Amino acid sequence: MGNLVSFMHVSLDGFTARLNGEMDWIRMDEAIFDLAVARTEKSDTALYGRNTHEIMKAYWPTAADNPRVSRHDLSHSKWYNQVNKIVVSKTMRGQSFEKTTIISEHVAASIEALKKRTVGEIIMFGSPALTGSLMQENLIDEYWIFINPVILGQGISLYSKNLRELRLHLTEHIPFANGVVCLHYTQN
Repeated sequence: MGNLVSFMHVSLDGFTARLNGEMDWIRMDEAIFDLAVARTEKSDTALYGRNTHEIMKAYWPTAADNPRVSRHDLSHSKWYNQVNKIVVSKTMRGQSFEKTTIISEHVAASIEALKKRTVGEIIMFGSPALTGSLMQENLIDEYWIFINPVILGQGISLYSKNLRELRLHLTEHIPFANGVVCLHYTQN
């Protein structure tokens, strides 16, 4: 059975993006990229909400074609093109993309079935709305929360107003030289 693993950058005040979706405040470095590569190597399925899927689809399929491609972009582009992608979206119903399945209804039951038939990890980058709904259903097995040293004051919150209590276990914390701290939690 596959674990559903959430990777999310957040501000100190719990926002995943500015009000219009901008993520220009996120601090990245090679060590964070290396951690992401290590996790993608354990996954055979990527799970996205519609917005994150559109961002990923616009960049990663051809990122490796750039003559000045970074080591990270080369690796992630290769992974993205091979991995099975699941997109949760009502508005994309009936659309078709290579190696992509669209889930438009019965989301919780579909994710439960996906976890049962998946061998490797199911990794979810970003997708704050989807993350919030899956948190409510208690379907996320691991959280990798990258806390960035910034207070945005407003934006798109990671935490739903209707979120019920979840008890988590801190399995590790990783400080990065750029000021980001990664907290890795698992379900109790």
